[in-house]
Amino acid sequence: MEKKNIDWANLGFAYMKTDKRYVSNYKDGAWDEGALISDANVVINECAGVLQYAQTVFEGLKAYTTEDGHIVTFRPDLNAERLEASARRLEIPVFPKERFLDAIHQVVEANAAYVPPYGSGATLYIRPYIFGSNAVIGVKPADEYQFRVFTTPVGPYFKGGAKPITIRVSDYDRAAPHGTGNIKAGLNYAMSLQAIVEAHEQGYDENLYLDAATRTKVEETGGANFLFVTKDGKLVTPKSNSILPSITRRSLVYVAQHYLGMEAEEREVTMEEVKDFAECGLCGTAAVISPVGKIVDHGKEICFPSGMEEMGPVTKKLYDTLTGIQMGRIQAPAGWIEVIL
Repeated sequence: MEKKNIDWANLGFAYMKTDKRYVSNYKDGAWDEGALISDANVVINECAGVLQYAQTVFEGLKAYTTEDGHIVTFRPDLNAERLEASARRLEIPVFPKERFLDAIHQVVEANAAYVPPYGSGATLYIRPYIFGSNAVIGVKPADEYQFRVFTTPVGPYFKGGAKPITIRVSDYDRAAPHGTGNIKAGLNYAMSLQAIVEAHEQGYDENLYLDAATRTKVEETGGANFLFVTKDGKLVTPKSNSILPSITRRSLVYVAQHYLGMEAEEREVTMEEVKDFAECGLCGTAAVISPVGKIVDHGKEICFPSGMEEMGPVTKKLYDTLTGIQMGRIQAPAGWIEVIL
């Protein structure tokens, strides 16, 4: 298979149209059989439910070229399960897990020429999503929906290495208790946009959101979960029913315990104890781990011992091990890697 003539080494993290996308429509209580199509445009009514009441959920995962030349995806079954949970919360009909996995397979295979080569630092980003497509003027769930999957080749999240970032404690609340913080809904990301624009204007890379009820506990950022490393080498991740259950975080916890022999715990983390951690990072699909060098809490600086020059040593081991699994350099746990080609 011949790859597209793309400057893989200089790809940014941005959208590039690929040849095919998958589309299935829900009408009269059932999903149709779905198909791969060439048209990248979506045509919907001006009163569509997604436009009026933000009835949409989505996922994000990647396809990789492994060291031995295979094209694979990483734990897509968990993306299917999370999309199902998100859909149920917004009264969207569930797209079946088996069909989700088949759609991912079809789209990646159809766009195999866009999967960056091994060692380029680039990957094929995959975006499945569902939205209300028919006209809805009263506040209620739509009657018709569309499930789509598109792909786009993207460069590494970091250019020139994963340098530690600086984040601020936000005055905004990301999610309310018993709200939608634990699902991947478009509305959650829309409300974070003003906060991230303000953070960037003030010289910060991201926001740290506290729990809305007490504003004393660490939750997550606008698009990633936190992880901390204690001074005695234990991995700690915040526990809350209003943060997104990150697939990357779950995978890193497993890697810490079963590959690196570390102790790991998921528990409530108070803002007061953050200063006592040795390392801090943000984890998600895009970068795997973004190291955090400094957190600023309304003028009070928390500087981690790992510093502002490079990832902390434990974070680096976690990053290298998980990316090694994804790229085929390290043996993966059973069921983690789905071979496409």
